[in-house]
Amino acid sequence: MFTLSGRDEIAAMWRMLCAATRAKGMDDWSLQFSDVSADASEGRAHWEPRYRFSATGRLVHNIIDAQFTFRDGLVASHRDRFDFWSWSRQALGAPGWLLGWSPALRRKVQARAAANLKAFCSQA
Repeated sequence: MFTLSGRDEIAAMWRMLCAATRAKGMDDWSLQFSDVSADASEGRAHWEPRYRFSATGRLVHNIIDAQFTFRDGLVASHRDRFDFWSWSRQALGAPGWLLGWSPALRRKVQARAAANLKAFCSQA
């Protein structure tokens, strides 16, 4: 949902997500991961977070495959891939079921995520 660059943006996103989880859904949060592998230049992992989506209060089980590249021992890029329609049906209910396939809904969710992050950063 996020397109981020730099340590500050990435750290702010994780702080925001953790704060939302603490405030609205700690009892519903869990994470499983598997197939973690890496070498000096790239890595991958499969992860499955379960959480309460703070905007709607709906429970979500997202299935994500991540790819990383490393430079000088640090993460240079991180890309998560998941089924947006599956996520939107869980997180948004009927609107996600009806429109989750559409690029317009994806853009709307991305814009809302970016606006939420901007608002969170301005409060810090």
